Amino acid sequence: MPSECISFRDTNYFSSLICDYLGQKKELQPLYNRFPNLDNFQNQIDEKSKNVQDGSRAILAETLLSQYNGIQMSSSTRQNIDELKSKNTFTITTGHQLNLFTGPLYFLYKIVSAINLTKELKQKYPGNNFVPIYWMASEDHDFEEINYFNLKGKKIQWTRDTSGAVGRLNLNGLEEIFKVLALELGQGENADKLKELFKKAYLQQDNLADATRYVANELFADFGLVILDGDDVAFKQLFVPKIKNELQEKTAYKNVSKTNDQISALSYKIQVNPRDINLFYIKENLRERIIKVKNRFQVKDSDISWSKNEILEEVHNHPERFSPNAIMRPLYQEVILPNLCYIGGGGELAYWLQLKEYFKAVDVTFPMLLLRNSVLVKTKKQSIKLEKLGLTTESLFLKQNKLTSIMTKQFSKIDIDFSPQKEHLKNQFESLFKLAEETDKSFLGAVGAQEKKQLKGLDHLEKRLLKAQKRKLVHQLERVTEIQNELFPNQSLQERQTNFSEFYLDFGDQLIEQLALNLQPLKSEFVILKI
Repeated sequence: MPSECISFRDTNYFSSLICDYLGQKKELQPLYNRFPNLDNFQNQIDEKSKNVQDGSRAILAETLLSQYNGIQMSSSTRQNIDELKSKNTFTITTGHQLNLFTGPLYFLYKIVSAINLTKELKQKYPGNNFVPIYWMASEDHDFEEINYFNLKGKKIQWTRDTSGAVGRLNLNGLEEIFKVLALELGQGENADKLKELFKKAYLQQDNLADATRYVANELFADFGLVILDGDDVAFKQLFVPKIKNELQEKTAYKNVSKTNDQISALSYKIQVNPRDINLFYIKENLRERIIKVKNRFQVKDSDISWSKNEILEEVHNHPERFSPNAIMRPLYQEVILPNLCYIGGGGELAYWLQLKEYFKAVDVTFPMLLLRNSVLVKTKKQSIKLEKLGLTTESLFLKQNKLTSIMTKQFSKIDIDFSPQKEHLKNQFESLFKLAEETDKSFLGAVGAQEKKQLKGLDHLEKRLLKAQKRKLVHQLERVTEIQNELFPNQSLQERQTNFSEFYLDFGDQLIEQLALNLQPLKSEFVILKI
């Protein structure tokens, strides 16, 4: 499976904040702990070793085994969970929503990035163990973000009434989704595997968290992936001191607001804004913000409220009812895991970069932050088409209008580029400027206006000629847009649109195997993979 790379900046799909972070821009260095390269991990290991709660490793391993109850666990996953009890074992974590049937392709890329980084670290630091963790965002409540996936250009969507945390949702209505999926997949060995995977996950499990765990385990168990559900009373008990701190001190709000001011001063976009209280109250069919109204704590849009002492007692007795929002979830993760590095997409890393001072204020080690691998998968057939059309890898990432303009000039038998004429015109006017300077300086304005007018006229003629040639070369340009639309569905990155099943139909288990062989998480480049 040959691959080539392009820088994230050159794709034009990643924010200036993320590109500058990858470039280790000096002004951003106060926002993170250590940049993710192999040599920096030793200091991260040393720091994190001193910042793991006593007894938390045993609780972590026992709770994970409990969460895997009823799931066939691979020997490598079982070994990784057992090793989490040891002081020389650390985690590499990625997280993702509970998207139906994994959602977009980058679900795979996140997890493979985590798996491959643990392999690199084991080679570099053989005296330690490194475990890849997939943190399921089971406490989220935005059902509309996760209730669909795209297959062959068709949106397959699960519609139902929902409330509360998505991980607790029952799987009613997915029988109809299975019927639609089965028709779209058609016949064949790989199609049958996908149908069986969907059926056992979404028609035979109890809730969406269990279904998602089943899918991820089936796809990645042989790689030793450990899947974690944060919606667990044992984990929440470890987080009780931080929940109480949030309710009483507004530590997140104070520190993240301060960092946001620094980020804004650097002209970057703020990803998330902290609230006075960054917690939800969660019960069956309920996940709603906790707000402060006068001297009482209240669950928004409900009649549930407490005094200060009452809510602290509620935290003590029922920590599982308190759910961190986007600001606090990273802290929750780092409290319960012996984690060294978080792997996420550009949007995720943008809000992690807002959190370092908050972590420092509550005495939790801030993890290293790694941008996940990004991949464009192209088939041999598509590669042949690109070669015949003379399309380069870099050109595929251009906006379509710009791409067709470039290809029109490439296909055209006449020269559409008026740059020589413009340069000749500028030289002529240079002589006129000298003449005006020597005779009548008041004439300079008129000369400048005339130069501008004529250059504008050449621009206009060039655009008209380009438009005419586009009409003449319409069939060739249609082949260009057709192949770009295949590789960039909806004029977006393939990895944000297409579901893994579309490629699994053709390549089966080889898809994940080849991703595992080719993705290098610390390389920090966008990968184009030919299969």
